[in-house]
Amino acid sequence: MGFSARPYLQRVSADYGRADLDAFPFTIPAVRELSAIDFHPDVTFFIGENGSGKSTLMEAIALALGFSMEGGTLNVRLNTASHDAPLSDALKLSRSFRKPADHYFFRAESFFNVATYMEEMGYLAGYGGSLHARSHGEAFMSVLVNKFKGRGLYLLDEPEAALSPNRQLAALSAIDQLVKQDSQFIIVTHSPILLSYPNAKILCFDSGGITEMAYEDTEHYAVTRDFLNHYQRRLQQLLEPD
Repeated sequence: MGFSARPYLQRVSADYGRADLDAFPFTIPAVRELSAIDFHPDVTFFIGENGSGKSTLMEAIALALGFSMEGGTLNVRLNTASHDAPLSDALKLSRSFRKPADHYFFRAESFFNVATYMEEMGYLAGYGGSLHARSHGEAFMSVLVNKFKGRGLYLLDEPEAALSPNRQLAALSAIDQLVKQDSQFIIVTHSPILLSYPNAKILCFDSGGITEMAYEDTEHYAVTRDFLNHYQRRLQQLLEPD
């Protein structure tokens, strides 16, 4: 495979000297307490409850890298969700001396807009054909399998949103193949399947800030395992009759 200069994105640090800390998104504890994050050369996961700041930080990193807010390649310029980006302006990115050959920011909530843009521009060859002719899950798998070429830096925000469990397993395999082709991933996820990727760095966003943890210590793993092992009892507890 040859010499690798990964991680392409080594670190993100924050300087809030000019930021209004009483304004969003600096009111989010994990964002407010951010000093620096060192990324894994293969896969780094952001996890946490809704509203914990993980997608907010992912968006800011993507903007600092030059992506459109709605995602796609670096050449996709969409402004339908445009707004001020004070967090992005406060970030400093440390990168490898070698640039990745491929880039992509996948954002589940705005991927429909990116797919529409690609249809309108006629840039579909790299996607394996029309994205709107597929289900949401099939479209994402087409991006992962056809569009991602390796030696890339890939940011994925909740990619499991439209994927069945079997497709999540397929996505995990595809991610591994791309890692073996010198790719680096940063992934926001709620999926215990994706989180199981070996040796990945898992960063949990909560009211105390950002904490690194092992896979089996995550709530995603613990809650899923407990429910599957004791689902009848858990359903009785959750769905008690009036």
